[in-house]
Amino acid sequence: MDDYFKQFREMISLRGLTDHTIVSYSTYIRVYLDYLSYILHKMPEDVSWAELRGFVRWLQKEKNLSDRTINHCISQLRFFTLYVLHKPWDASQLPMRRFDSYLPYVPSQKETWAFIHSFSNPKHKAILSLMYSAGLRVGEVCALRYEDISRSSMRIHIRHSKARSDRYAILSRNALDILTQYWFHAGRPTGFLFPNRKDPARPMASYTVNQFIFAKEKELGLKHQLTCHSFRHAFGTHLYENGADLLTIKALLGHKSLNSTAIYVHLASNGISNAVSPFDRMGGGSLG
Repeated sequence: MDDYFKQFREMISLRGLTDHTIVSYSTYIRVYLDYLSYILHKMPEDVSWAELRGFVRWLQKEKNLSDRTINHCISQLRFFTLYVLHKPWDASQLPMRRFDSYLPYVPSQKETWAFIHSFSNPKHKAILSLMYSAGLRVGEVCALRYEDISRSSMRIHIRHSKARSDRYAILSRNALDILTQYWFHAGRPTGFLFPNRKDPARPMASYTVNQFIFAKEKELGLKHQLTCHSFRHAFGTHLYENGADLLTIKALLGHKSLNSTAIYVHLASNGISNAVSPFDRMGGGSLG
């Protein structure tokens, strides 16, 4: 089965995806190939649609996966079928799941400030300050290099973002002060601003950021609600609350579609809650 997996990885790499994305997109194909080897005892080209559906049911039962995650798995199976097995894909045989959408948790401006300033570790404080003040993804902040910080123009150069394009983000004066303190404390790094401890030629692993966020919540006795992305959501939400328009927020966050940005109307405290029903503008008079 290793040859099938190598072919799958090779075909994904031809799309020009990052190494991290390639690993993410390969997760359930590795599980699928092991399932064929140890449970079905079949080669991939011999698997029926019924057996493919059986794998998805097994995966959901064994891993307790959400419907959204199951859809990721189905997408990987579709890619594998089309580009590795070179067989047609019939969406009516294995349809995508419907799933519920939930609004993410966003801390208030006061809560965000208090949480960031609860950190005494200069590195952790600098990372959170940049994520929040510029709306950066965790991978983007971990990959920042010394030359990406422009003090003269007060902006941050984000290279090869998730949208596959460079952009400039806001460099906050407060965040720059915190970053400068960290920079001196860390020995003035001139490569990656947040290098990997074991290999300074590489950036720090993004999962460690979630780890120190979770640890701080536990230390403060807070309910576990924050993730790395909470600070990016907070940036967009608080910008909207402070009067920024959606097109500006879209550009700063690097969204491809305005649909992705529109969520901040729902998350903002002054979003749809400030709308007045036309019924309340009628003054209670009879329309009859």
